[in-house]
Amino acid sequence: MLRRRRTKLVATLGPASSNADMLAQLFQAGADVFRLNFSHGSHEDHGRNIDLIRDLEAKTKRPIGILADVQGPKLRVGRFMGGAIVLSPGQTFRLDLNPTPGDLTRANLPHPEIIGAAQIGSHLLLDDGKLKLRVTHVREDHVETVVVTGGRLSDRKGVNVPDVVLPIPALTKKDREDMAFALERGVEYIGLSFVQRPEDVMEAQEIIKGRAWVLSKLEKPQALDNLESILALSDAVMVARGDLGVELPPEEVPLAQKRIIRAARDLGKPVIVATQMLESMISAPTPTRAEASDVATAVYDGADAVMLSAETAAGQYPVEAVTIMDRIVGRVEKDADWRMQTDRRRPETEKSVSGAIATAARQVAQTIEASAIVALTNSGPTTLRVARERPTAPILCLTPHMETARRMALTWGVHATPAPVTHSMSETVQVAVQIARTEGISEPGQDIVIVAGMPFGKSGSTNALRVAKVTRTQISEPEFEDEVK
Repeated sequence: MLRRRRTKLVATLGPASSNADMLAQLFQAGADVFRLNFSHGSHEDHGRNIDLIRDLEAKTKRPIGILADVQGPKLRVGRFMGGAIVLSPGQTFRLDLNPTPGDLTRANLPHPEIIGAAQIGSHLLLDDGKLKLRVTHVREDHVETVVVTGGRLSDRKGVNVPDVVLPIPALTKKDREDMAFALERGVEYIGLSFVQRPEDVMEAQEIIKGRAWVLSKLEKPQALDNLESILALSDAVMVARGDLGVELPPEEVPLAQKRIIRAARDLGKPVIVATQMLESMISAPTPTRAEASDVATAVYDGADAVMLSAETAAGQYPVEAVTIMDRIVGRVEKDADWRMQTDRRRPETEKSVSGAIATAARQVAQTIEASAIVALTNSGPTTLRVARERPTAPILCLTPHMETARRMALTWGVHATPAPVTHSMSETVQVAVQIARTEGISEPGQDIVIVAGMPFGKSGSTNALRVAKVTRTQISEPEFEDEVK
Protein backbone atom coordinates (compact mmCIF):
# COMPACT_ATOMS: atom_id res chain seq x y z
CA MET A 1 0.00 0.00 0.00
CA LEU A 2 1.65 3.18 -1.23
CA ARG A 3 0.77 6.40 0.62
CA ARG A 4 0.68 9.47 -1.60
CA ARG A 5 1.53 11.84 1.24
CA ARG A 6 4.86 12.45 2.99
CA THR A 7 3.79 13.18 6.59
CA LYS A 8 3.02 10.03 8.58
CA LEU A 9 0.00 9.27 10.81
CA VAL A 10 0.16 7.68 14.28
CA ALA A 11 -3.03 6.19 15.78
CA THR A 12 -3.38 5.22 19.45
CA LEU A 13 -5.10 1.92 20.21
CA GLY A 14 -7.62 1.48 23.01
CA PRO A 15 -11.10 0.11 23.72
CA ALA A 16 -12.51 1.67 20.54
CA SER A 17 -9.88 0.18 18.23
CA SER A 18 -8.48 -3.04 19.68
CA ASN A 19 -9.91 -5.59 17.27
CA ALA A 20 -8.75 -6.96 13.94
CA ASP A 21 -11.48 -5.37 11.86
CA MET A 22 -10.98 -1.88 13.30
CA LEU A 23 -7.19 -2.14 12.99
CA ALA A 24 -7.54 -3.01 9.32
CA GLN A 25 -9.88 -0.07 8.78
CA LEU A 26 -7.50 2.34 10.54
CA PHE A 27 -4.55 1.12 8.47
CA GLN A 28 -6.60 1.31 5.29
CA ALA A 29 -7.65 4.87 6.22
CA GLY A 30 -4.04 5.98 6.61
CA ALA A 31 -2.46 4.95 9.95
CA ASP A 32 1.26 4.21 9.49
CA VAL A 33 2.22 3.59 13.14
CA PHE A 34 0.12 2.27 16.02
CA ARG A 35 0.71 3.57 19.56
CA LEU A 36 0.19 1.44 22.67
CA ASN A 37 -0.38 3.63 25.73
CA PHE A 38 1.04 1.77 28.74
CA SER A 39 -0.65 4.26 31.10
CA HIS A 40 -3.74 2.13 30.47
CA GLY A 41 -4.38 -1.55 29.85
CA SER A 42 -2.59 -4.72 30.88
CA HIS A 43 0.31 -6.55 29.27
CA GLU A 44 -2.23 -9.07 28.06
CA ASP A 45 -4.18 -6.29 26.31
CA HIS A 46 -1.08 -4.83 24.67
CA GLY A 47 0.23 -8.27 23.71
CA ARG A 48 -3.04 -9.04 21.97
CA ASN A 49 -2.83 -5.76 20.04
CA ILE A 50 0.76 -6.50 18.98
CA ASP A 51 -0.38 -9.87 17.63
CA LEU A 52 -3.22 -8.21 15.72
CA ILE A 53 -0.82 -5.63 14.20
CA ARG A 54 1.63 -8.32 13.09
CA ASP A 55 -1.23 -10.34 11.57
CA LEU A 56 -2.35 -7.23 9.67
CA GLU A 57 1.22 -6.65 8.56
CA ALA A 58 1.43 -10.16 7.15
CA LYS A 59 -1.87 -9.78 5.28
CA THR A 60 -1.03 -6.39 3.78
CA LYS A 61 2.67 -7.16 3.21
CA ARG A 62 3.50 -3.69 4.56
CA PRO A 63 5.86 -2.93 7.48
CA ILE A 64 3.92 -1.32 10.35
CA GLY A 65 5.57 0.50 13.25
CA ILE A 66 4.56 0.02 16.90
CA LEU A 67 5.18 2.71 19.55
CA ALA A 68 5.13 1.52 23.17
CA ASP A 69 4.52 4.68 25.20
CA VAL A 70 5.49 4.16 28.86
CA GLN A 71 3.78 6.22 31.56
CA GLY A 72 6.74 7.82 33.31
CA PRO A 73 6.70 9.32 36.82
CA LYS A 74 3.11 10.55 36.94
CA LEU A 75 2.71 12.73 40.03
CA ARG A 76 -0.64 12.78 41.83
CA VAL A 77 -2.23 13.99 45.07
CA GLY A 78 -3.79 11.43 47.43
CA ARG A 79 -7.44 10.81 48.24
CA PHE A 80 -9.99 12.98 50.04
CA MET A 81 -12.66 12.31 52.61
CA GLY A 82 -15.83 12.30 50.53
CA GLY A 83 -13.83 11.99 47.29
CA ALA A 84 -13.40 15.71 46.53
CA ILE A 85 -13.05 19.24 47.93
CA VAL A 86 -13.50 22.76 46.53
CA LEU A 87 -10.62 25.22 46.99
CA SER A 88 -11.19 28.98 47.00
CA PRO A 89 -8.71 31.63 45.80
CA GLY A 90 -6.70 33.13 48.66
CA GLN A 91 -7.13 30.27 51.13
CA THR A 92 -4.14 28.45 52.61
CA PHE A 93 -3.67 24.77 51.80
CA ARG A 94 -1.05 22.26 52.97
CA LEU A 95 0.44 19.39 50.98
CA ASP A 96 2.15 16.77 53.12
CA LEU A 97 3.44 13.19 53.28
CA ASN A 98 0.66 12.05 55.64
CA PRO A 99 -1.33 9.30 53.81
CA THR A 100 -4.55 10.16 55.68
CA PRO A 101 -7.35 11.27 53.30
CA GLY A 102 -7.36 15.02 52.82
CA ASP A 103 -9.89 17.75 53.64
CA LEU A 104 -10.36 21.48 53.02
CA THR A 105 -7.11 22.31 54.84
CA ARG A 106 -4.66 19.70 53.55
CA ALA A 107 -3.98 16.85 51.12
CA ASN A 108 -1.52 14.01 50.85
CA LEU A 109 1.30 14.56 48.36
CA PRO A 110 3.12 11.20 48.24
CA HIS A 111 6.18 12.63 46.48
CA PRO A 112 8.93 13.81 48.85
CA GLU A 113 10.93 14.87 45.79
CA ILE A 114 8.45 17.69 45.16
CA ILE A 115 8.61 18.87 48.77
CA GLY A 116 12.41 18.70 48.72
CA ALA A 117 12.71 20.67 45.48
CA ALA A 118 9.98 23.28 46.17
CA GLN A 119 10.98 26.84 46.90
CA ILE A 120 9.03 29.82 48.20
CA GLY A 121 7.27 31.27 45.18
CA SER A 122 7.20 27.98 43.26
CA HIS A 123 3.87 27.03 41.69
CA LEU A 124 2.03 23.72 41.77
CA LEU A 125 -0.55 22.99 39.08
CA LEU A 126 -3.28 20.46 39.87
CA ASP A 127 -5.70 18.55 37.63
CA ASP A 128 -4.07 19.46 34.29
CA GLY A 129 -3.56 23.05 35.38
CA LYS A 130 -7.15 23.77 36.37
CA LEU A 131 -6.01 24.71 39.90
CA LYS A 132 -2.90 26.68 40.81
CA LEU A 133 -1.13 26.93 44.18
CA ARG A 134 1.83 29.13 45.20
CA VAL A 135 4.31 27.85 47.79
CA THR A 136 4.63 30.14 50.82
CA HIS A 137 6.59 27.95 53.26
CA VAL A 138 8.69 24.80 52.86
CA ARG A 139 9.11 22.34 55.72
CA GLU A 140 10.83 18.94 55.92
CA ASP A 141 7.61 16.93 55.47
CA HIS A 142 5.19 19.44 53.93
CA VAL A 143 4.72 22.67 52.00
CA GLU A 144 2.30 25.46 52.82
CA THR A 145 0.62 27.10 49.85
CA VAL A 146 -1.92 29.74 48.98
CA VAL A 147 -4.57 29.02 46.36
CA VAL A 148 -4.14 31.23 43.29
CA THR A 149 -6.76 29.57 41.10
CA GLY A 150 -9.42 27.56 42.87
CA GLY A 151 -11.86 24.87 41.88
CA ARG A 152 -12.90 21.30 42.54
CA LEU A 153 -10.10 18.87 43.41
CA SER A 154 -10.85 15.15 43.57
CA ASP A 155 -8.95 11.94 44.33
CA ARG A 156 -5.65 11.16 42.58
CA LYS A 157 -5.54 14.21 40.35
CA GLY A 158 -2.23 15.01 38.66
CA VAL A 159 0.37 17.48 39.92
CA ASN A 160 2.68 19.51 37.68
CA VAL A 161 5.64 21.51 38.94
CA PRO A 162 6.74 23.83 36.12
CA ASP A 163 9.25 25.94 38.04
CA VAL A 164 11.84 23.36 39.14
CA VAL A 165 13.74 20.32 37.90
CA LEU A 166 12.59 17.41 40.02
CA PRO A 167 15.24 14.90 41.16
CA ILE A 168 13.24 11.90 39.96
CA PRO A 169 14.18 9.31 37.34
CA ALA A 170 12.32 9.32 34.04
CA LEU A 171 11.72 5.58 34.42
CA THR A 172 9.69 4.07 37.27
CA LYS A 173 9.58 0.40 38.28
CA LYS A 174 6.39 0.04 36.24
CA ASP A 175 8.08 1.65 33.23
CA ARG A 176 10.96 -0.83 33.40
CA GLU A 177 8.54 -3.74 33.53
CA ASP A 178 6.53 -2.32 30.62
CA MET A 179 9.70 -1.72 28.60
CA ALA A 180 10.92 -5.26 29.19
CA PHE A 181 7.60 -6.61 27.96
CA ALA A 182 7.49 -4.33 24.91
CA LEU A 183 11.09 -5.08 23.93
CA GLU A 184 10.50 -8.81 24.27
CA ARG A 185 7.57 -8.46 21.87
CA GLY A 186 9.70 -6.55 19.37
CA VAL A 187 8.20 -3.04 19.21
CA GLU A 188 9.98 -0.43 17.11
CA TYR A 189 9.86 2.62 19.41
CA ILE A 190 9.84 3.18 23.18
CA GLY A 191 8.15 6.48 24.12
CA LEU A 192 9.94 7.97 27.13
CA SER A 193 7.65 10.25 29.16
CA PHE A 194 8.52 13.39 31.14
CA VAL A 195 12.10 13.68 29.93
CA GLN A 196 13.86 16.54 31.72
CA ARG A 197 17.59 15.94 31.21
CA PRO A 198 19.91 14.13 28.76
CA GLU A 199 20.65 11.68 31.58
CA ASP A 200 17.03 10.47 31.34
CA VAL A 201 17.60 9.46 27.71
CA MET A 202 20.95 7.87 28.51
CA GLU A 203 19.29 5.70 31.16
CA ALA A 204 16.72 4.44 28.67
CA GLN A 205 19.31 3.85 25.94
CA GLU A 206 21.38 1.78 28.37
CA ILE A 207 18.39 -0.47 29.07
CA ILE A 208 17.17 -0.74 25.47
CA LYS A 209 20.63 -1.35 23.94
CA GLY A 210 19.52 -0.66 20.38
CA ARG A 211 16.59 -3.10 20.41
CA ALA A 212 14.20 -0.21 19.66
CA TRP A 213 14.38 3.51 18.98
CA VAL A 214 14.15 5.79 22.01
CA LEU A 215 11.47 8.41 21.34
CA SER A 216 11.75 11.23 23.87
CA LYS A 217 8.47 12.96 24.71
CA LEU A 218 9.07 16.67 25.28
CA GLU A 219 6.44 17.75 27.78
CA LYS A 220 8.42 19.59 30.47
CA PRO A 221 9.79 23.15 30.25
CA GLN A 222 13.07 21.79 31.61
CA ALA A 223 13.37 19.60 28.49
CA LEU A 224 13.36 22.75 26.35
CA ASP A 225 16.30 24.08 28.39
CA ASN A 226 18.22 20.92 27.41
CA LEU A 227 16.70 20.47 23.96
CA GLU A 228 19.86 20.09 21.87
CA SER A 229 21.51 17.56 24.20
CA ILE A 230 18.28 15.54 24.54
CA LEU A 231 17.82 15.48 20.76
CA ALA A 232 21.41 14.37 20.23
CA LEU A 233 20.83 11.28 22.42
CA SER A 234 17.32 10.45 21.16
CA ASP A 235 16.40 8.50 18.03
CA ALA A 236 13.13 10.44 17.63
CA VAL A 237 11.07 12.96 19.62
CA MET A 238 7.46 13.91 20.27
CA VAL A 239 6.01 17.37 20.88
CA ALA A 240 3.70 16.18 23.67
CA ARG A 241 1.50 19.23 23.98
CA GLY A 242 -0.70 17.86 26.79
CA ASP A 243 1.56 18.32 29.81
CA LEU A 244 3.69 20.85 27.93
CA GLY A 245 0.57 22.98 27.55
CA VAL A 246 -0.12 22.70 31.27
CA GLU A 247 3.34 23.83 32.38
CA LEU A 248 3.94 26.47 29.70
CA PRO A 249 1.78 29.55 29.09
CA PRO A 250 -0.55 28.78 26.17
CA GLU A 251 1.05 31.43 23.97
CA GLU A 252 4.43 29.69 24.33
CA VAL A 253 3.32 26.24 23.11
CA PRO A 254 3.17 27.02 19.35
CA LEU A 255 6.64 28.57 19.54
CA ALA A 256 7.99 25.54 21.40
CA GLN A 257 6.45 23.27 18.76
CA LYS A 258 8.18 25.13 15.94
CA ARG A 259 11.49 25.22 17.78
CA ILE A 260 11.45 21.46 18.48
CA ILE A 261 10.51 20.56 14.89
CA ARG A 262 13.22 22.81 13.48
CA ALA A 263 15.89 21.43 15.82
CA ALA A 264 14.87 17.81 15.15
CA ARG A 265 14.96 18.32 11.39
CA ASP A 266 18.43 19.90 11.60
CA LEU A 267 19.64 16.66 13.18
CA GLY A 268 17.61 14.39 10.92
CA LYS A 269 15.61 12.99 13.84
CA PRO A 270 11.92 12.10 13.22
CA VAL A 271 9.49 14.30 15.19
CA ILE A 272 5.82 13.71 16.03
CA VAL A 273 3.31 16.44 16.92
CA ALA A 274 0.73 15.07 19.36
CA THR A 275 -2.21 15.81 21.67
CA GLN A 276 -5.63 17.33 21.03
CA MET A 277 -5.16 17.47 17.26
CA LEU A 278 -8.74 16.41 16.46
CA GLU A 279 -10.06 16.12 20.01
CA SER A 280 -13.64 17.11 19.20
CA MET A 281 -13.84 13.93 17.09
CA ILE A 282 -13.92 11.87 20.27
CA SER A 283 -17.64 12.55 20.17
CA ALA A 284 -18.26 14.27 16.80
CA PRO A 285 -17.94 12.90 13.25
CA THR A 286 -16.11 16.00 11.97
CA PRO A 287 -13.38 18.22 13.46
CA THR A 288 -13.57 21.91 14.21
CA ARG A 289 -12.00 24.29 11.71
CA ALA A 290 -9.43 25.22 14.34
CA GLU A 291 -8.40 21.57 14.70
CA ALA A 292 -8.05 21.18 10.93
CA SER A 293 -5.80 24.26 10.96
CA ASP A 294 -3.78 22.81 13.84
CA VAL A 295 -3.02 19.64 11.87
CA ALA A 296 -2.16 21.73 8.81
CA THR A 297 0.20 23.91 10.86
CA ALA A 298 2.15 20.85 12.04
CA VAL A 299 2.54 19.77 8.42
CA TYR A 300 3.64 23.26 7.33
CA ASP A 301 6.11 23.31 10.24
CA GLY A 302 7.75 20.16 8.87
CA ALA A 303 6.72 17.42 11.33
CA ASP A 304 7.48 13.85 10.29
CA ALA A 305 4.22 12.63 11.81
CA VAL A 306 1.00 13.77 13.48
CA MET A 307 -0.72 11.71 16.14
CA LEU A 308 -4.22 10.84 17.30
CA SER A 309 -4.71 9.87 20.96
CA ALA A 310 -8.16 9.49 22.50
CA GLU A 311 -9.70 10.12 19.07
CA THR A 312 -8.81 6.56 18.00
CA ALA A 313 -8.31 4.95 21.43
CA ALA A 314 -11.69 5.74 22.99
CA GLY A 315 -13.58 7.95 20.52
CA GLN A 316 -16.80 7.21 18.73
CA TYR A 317 -15.34 7.91 15.27
CA PRO A 318 -11.82 6.42 15.08
CA VAL A 319 -11.84 5.63 11.35
CA GLU A 320 -13.30 9.02 10.50
CA ALA A 321 -10.58 10.72 12.57
CA VAL A 322 -7.79 8.96 10.66
CA THR A 323 -9.54 9.59 7.35
CA ILE A 324 -9.93 13.33 7.88
CA MET A 325 -6.37 13.67 9.18
CA ASP A 326 -5.14 11.85 6.07
CA ARG A 327 -7.18 14.25 3.92
CA ILE A 328 -5.87 17.36 5.70
CA VAL A 329 -2.25 16.24 5.38
CA GLY A 330 -2.69 15.28 1.75
CA ARG A 331 -4.29 18.60 0.87
CA VAL A 332 -1.57 20.66 2.58
CA GLU A 333 1.15 18.77 0.74
CA LYS A 334 -0.43 19.71 -2.60
CA ASP A 335 -0.14 23.40 -1.72
CA ALA A 336 2.66 25.29 -3.47
CA ASP A 337 3.32 27.30 -0.32
CA TRP A 338 3.96 24.07 1.64
CA ARG A 339 6.65 23.09 -0.86
CA MET A 340 8.21 26.57 -0.74
CA GLN A 341 8.27 26.57 3.06
CA THR A 342 9.72 23.06 3.12
CA ASP A 343 12.52 24.05 0.75
CA ARG A 344 13.18 27.34 2.52
CA ARG A 345 13.69 25.61 5.88
CA ARG A 346 16.08 23.00 4.52
CA PRO A 347 19.04 22.70 6.90
CA GLU A 348 22.62 23.11 5.77
CA THR A 349 24.28 20.07 4.27
CA GLU A 350 26.10 17.91 6.79
CA LYS A 351 29.84 18.37 6.38
CA SER A 352 30.49 14.71 5.60
CA VAL A 353 30.55 12.40 2.59
CA SER A 354 27.22 10.89 3.68
CA GLY A 355 25.60 14.33 3.99
CA ALA A 356 26.96 15.46 0.64
CA ILE A 357 25.64 12.32 -1.09
CA ALA A 358 22.17 12.84 0.43
CA THR A 359 22.09 16.45 -0.75
CA ALA A 360 23.32 15.44 -4.20
CA ALA A 361 20.63 12.74 -4.43
CA ARG A 362 17.93 15.33 -3.76
CA GLN A 363 19.38 17.78 -6.28
CA VAL A 364 19.88 15.18 -9.02
CA ALA A 365 16.41 13.70 -8.49
CA GLN A 366 14.85 17.15 -8.79
CA THR A 367 16.87 18.09 -11.88
CA ILE A 368 16.05 14.93 -13.88
CA GLU A 369 12.54 14.64 -12.38
CA ALA A 370 13.31 11.17 -11.03
CA SER A 371 10.33 9.09 -9.93
CA ALA A 372 12.07 8.08 -6.67
CA ILE A 373 15.19 8.19 -4.55
CA VAL A 374 16.05 4.63 -3.55
CA ALA A 375 18.03 4.48 -0.30
CA LEU A 376 19.69 1.19 0.64
CA THR A 377 20.29 0.90 4.37
CA ASN A 378 20.94 -1.63 7.12
CA SER A 379 19.87 0.29 10.22
CA GLY A 380 18.40 3.49 8.76
CA PRO A 381 20.96 6.36 8.67
CA THR A 382 21.12 6.54 4.87
CA THR A 383 17.34 6.87 4.63
CA LEU A 384 17.21 9.40 7.48
CA ARG A 385 19.78 11.58 5.72
CA VAL A 386 17.77 11.57 2.51
CA ALA A 387 14.53 12.32 4.43
CA ARG A 388 16.27 15.25 6.13
CA GLU A 389 16.62 16.80 2.67
CA ARG A 390 12.81 16.70 2.14
CA PRO A 391 13.12 15.83 -1.59
CA THR A 392 10.27 16.25 -4.06
CA ALA A 393 10.69 12.61 -5.14
CA PRO A 394 9.33 9.80 -2.93
CA ILE A 395 11.94 7.95 -0.85
CA LEU A 396 12.01 4.16 -1.30
CA CYS A 397 13.92 2.56 1.58
CA LEU A 398 15.32 -0.92 0.85
CA THR A 399 16.68 -2.86 3.80
CA PRO A 400 17.43 -6.52 4.55
CA HIS A 401 16.02 -6.10 8.07
CA MET A 402 12.29 -6.01 8.77
CA GLU A 403 12.89 -4.15 12.04
CA THR A 404 14.52 -1.31 10.08
CA ALA A 405 11.66 -1.20 7.57
CA ARG A 406 9.20 -0.94 10.46
CA ARG A 407 11.17 1.88 12.12
CA MET A 408 11.09 3.86 8.88
CA ALA A 409 7.26 3.91 9.09
CA LEU A 410 7.63 7.06 11.22
CA THR A 411 9.97 8.92 8.89
CA TRP A 412 8.85 11.68 6.50
CA GLY A 413 8.37 10.67 2.89
CA VAL A 414 9.67 7.11 3.27
CA HIS A 415 8.10 4.00 1.76
CA ALA A 416 10.10 1.12 3.27
CA THR A 417 10.21 -2.49 2.20
CA PRO A 418 12.46 -5.49 2.92
CA ALA A 419 14.97 -6.32 0.19
CA PRO A 420 17.84 -8.79 -0.22
CA VAL A 421 21.45 -7.92 0.54
CA THR A 422 23.27 -6.96 -2.65
CA HIS A 423 26.97 -7.34 -3.33
CA SER A 424 27.64 -5.06 -6.29
CA MET A 425 26.28 -1.88 -7.85
CA SER A 426 24.87 -3.74 -10.85
CA GLU A 427 22.97 -6.11 -8.55
CA THR A 428 21.81 -3.14 -6.48
CA VAL A 429 20.47 -1.41 -9.58
CA GLN A 430 18.57 -4.55 -10.62
CA VAL A 431 16.90 -4.92 -7.22
CA ALA A 432 16.13 -1.20 -6.91
CA VAL A 433 14.57 -1.04 -10.38
CA GLN A 434 12.39 -4.10 -9.83
CA ILE A 435 11.12 -3.05 -6.41
CA ALA A 436 10.48 0.56 -7.47
CA ARG A 437 8.29 -0.84 -10.24
CA THR A 438 6.50 -3.56 -8.26
CA GLU A 439 5.79 -1.17 -5.37
CA GLY A 440 4.02 1.20 -7.76
CA ILE A 441 6.48 4.06 -7.27
CA SER A 442 8.06 4.02 -10.73
CA GLU A 443 7.05 3.04 -14.25
CA PRO A 444 9.17 1.73 -17.13
CA GLY A 445 11.07 4.57 -18.77
CA GLN A 446 11.36 6.67 -15.60
CA ASP A 447 14.65 7.38 -13.80
CA ILE A 448 15.46 6.59 -10.20
CA VAL A 449 18.35 7.87 -8.07
CA ILE A 450 20.04 5.22 -5.94
CA VAL A 451 22.11 5.98 -2.82
CA ALA A 452 24.00 3.33 -0.87
CA GLY A 453 27.05 2.62 1.22
CA MET A 454 30.01 0.57 0.01
CA PRO A 455 31.09 -2.12 0.65
CA PHE A 456 27.57 -3.49 0.21
CA GLY A 457 25.82 -5.38 3.00
CA LYS A 458 27.76 -3.64 5.79
CA SER A 459 26.71 -0.70 7.92
CA GLY A 460 28.76 2.38 7.22
CA SER A 461 28.79 5.73 5.51
CA THR A 462 26.63 6.64 2.53
CA ASN A 463 29.19 7.05 -0.26
CA ALA A 464 27.66 5.96 -3.58
CA LEU A 465 25.11 7.51 -5.95
CA ARG A 466 23.80 6.05 -9.20
CA VAL A 467 21.06 7.01 -11.65
CA ALA A 468 19.18 4.10 -13.29
CA LYS A 469 16.31 3.78 -15.71
CA VAL A 470 13.33 1.58 -14.81
CA THR A 471 12.84 -1.23 -17.33
CA ARG A 472 10.37 -4.07 -17.81
CA THR A 473 13.00 -6.72 -17.16
CA GLN A 474 12.26 -8.98 -14.20
CA ILE A 475 14.74 -10.56 -11.82
CA SER A 476 14.13 -13.50 -9.54
CA GLU A 477 12.00 -13.03 -6.42
CA PRO A 478 14.26 -11.77 -3.58
CA GLU A 479 14.85 -13.75 -0.40
CA PHE A 480 14.38 -11.60 2.72
CA GLU A 481 16.57 -11.98 5.77
CA ASP A 482 13.63 -11.24 8.08
CA GLU A 483 10.19 -12.00 6.76
CA VAL A 484 6.88 -10.77 8.16
CA LYS A 485 5.58 -13.31 10.63
